[in-house]
Amino acid sequence: MTSPVAAPGIHATALVDPQAQLDSSVSVGPYTVIGPHVRVAAGTSIGAHCVIEGHTTIGRDNRIFQFNSLGAIPQDKKYAGEPCELVIGDRNTIREFCTFNIGSPGDNGVTRVGHDNWIMAYVHLAHDCVVGNNTIFANNTQLGGHVHVDDWAILGGFTVAHQFVRIGAHSFTAMCSLLFADLPPFVMCQGQPAQARSMNFEGLRRRGFSAERISAVKAMHKALYRDDLTLEQARARITELTEKHPESAPDVQMMLSFLQQTSPQRGIVR
Repeated sequence: MTSPVAAPGIHATALVDPQAQLDSSVSVGPYTVIGPHVRVAAGTSIGAHCVIEGHTTIGRDNRIFQFNSLGAIPQDKKYAGEPCELVIGDRNTIREFCTFNIGSPGDNGVTRVGHDNWIMAYVHLAHDCVVGNNTIFANNTQLGGHVHVDDWAILGGFTVAHQFVRIGAHSFTAMCSLLFADLPPFVMCQGQPAQARSMNFEGLRRRGFSAERISAVKAMHKALYRDDLTLEQARARITELTEKHPESAPDVQMMLSFLQQTSPQRGIVR
């Protein structure tokens, strides 16, 4: 016999604050607690024993599995109750025992997750993290505060990123990688601390990159890691690639923009 529900899709044992804004198509599992400032869009399912609190906005068609904590206050001693936010986009899968904290007033005040991300169990997103679209976070990935992860990045199990680290688009970390420096776009890394090993060529092929674009990525790898150049010299070499590989202009610009924002103190994964 199935248990009765308090409202369509909401289990009778779930505690949903009357001020929470849930689309009528949202489903909520047993013993889940949802706070007054939570908004959830159409088609999202929330499993059993979750706690969703704070100023948390969740988009459409997400699958949130059981035992997640979303929207708790940041693990930051400076936090003093400010109305910071957690914003989650559409079509994300969030597996068991993940912890996503709201932002902090020391940054933009928002922890943000984009669309179509595949986030496995025990992932932690600290305050003010920004995650793009189409990423994969394997089990136990842990991000310190203010970490930015760009589109299509894949983080292997037990990857740990120091606060303020940036992880570029189409990059890839091996299991147990420890990031103290920025990981540029396309780069595959491994180790503690992480070291660059190659570029994510197989991932690029799967995403439909042409041979010309992949050739340009190979040239960027050579400039950054094989030719014993300073970062400034490597950037100058990379700038010239659009003449030989015009189709790769957006990829080159993305790399140059990423390197431009890298602080000399932090540097890039070498």
